[in-house]
Amino acid sequence: MWRLASFSMLIALSACTPVTFYTQAAVGQLSLLWHRQSVESLLQDEDLPTTQRQSLELIAQARQFAVYDLHLPDNGSYTSYVDVDREHLVWNVFAAPADSTDPLQWCFPIAGCVTYRGYFSADAAARYADSLERRGFDVYVAGVDAYSTLGWFRDPIPSTIMQRPAHRLAGLIFHELAHQRVYAANDTRFNESFASFVEQEGLRRWLSAKGDSDTFERYRREQAQQLVFTSFVAEWRDRFEELYRQSPDDVKQQKTRLQDQMRAEWLSRDDGAGYRGWFSGPLNNAQLATVSSYYDWVPAFEVLYQQLDGKLQPFYDQVQQLADAEPPERQQRLQALLEQSFSH
Repeated sequence: MWRLASFSMLIALSACTPVTFYTQAAVGQLSLLWHRQSVESLLQDEDLPTTQRQSLELIAQARQFAVYDLHLPDNGSYTSYVDVDREHLVWNVFAAPADSTDPLQWCFPIAGCVTYRGYFSADAAARYADSLERRGFDVYVAGVDAYSTLGWFRDPIPSTIMQRPAHRLAGLIFHELAHQRVYAANDTRFNESFASFVEQEGLRRWLSAKGDSDTFERYRREQAQQLVFTSFVAEWRDRFEELYRQSPDDVKQQKTRLQDQMRAEWLSRDDGAGYRGWFSGPLNNAQLATVSSYYDWVPAFEVLYQQLDGKLQPFYDQVQQLADAEPPERQQRLQALLEQSFSH
């Protein structure tokens, strides 16, 4: 509770965002903490549904593996469960100017500056999105099923993730705990790429220990498809940026035409069945800006990890040094590692 009090005082000191936003954030977070139940006690309940029991047992095993084999924080996170009784845990609002794919940023006392604002209510997210649209911004709203408080609280397992396949559940635990191990304020690309690498390496080790190479190959195929998607979006994002640089008189019409062409090209691909729901969105600048940050630097982290002979503790130490470096230096060092990955 003292952490929640400290959190409340921090957000009250911010003059950049209306108090109503922070109020819903604090109330939403408090609700998660208030309604959580111990996983250990739930597993002792003989009436617990079988599928829920299996998922909670798997998460407990993955968490132990994360602590003892991946050297991730053991701070009580994911030892409790909360049923939120809604489709998503939070809804993130993304926004960008109508003539740029560079997203707006919002700065917060704990997370630093990020390219979204999160709401515990879909209606509240929609109202804020509407206010941004009235100001002329492109807006996109996306549901999120899990997030990390970076060790400020003992994050519970939300009911919104329980239907995921077993390897995805384990990967999520590795991913979110990685955020609690190393985090660089104001650098989403760095944070998400690092956590995605830890997820990938964690799953490789986890499934290898289980002798389940087939599932890891399935995971790699899923990741490969994700990279095809992100590369496709990045290519089209460049086309939109070129349009905005030219600033033609009919930029709005040409923008709409590009959106239609982008959607049609993806849906016509032999491998275009995936992400069909994503392409049903507006494909505006805000939506385009949400893609790629999770994977941009993953190859760079892979090179660094190999340079350290696959030893996690020295790897984390080096990543922490990158997080502590000034942004230009961090970018330069990551770019050098990325270039080494291309040469291989």
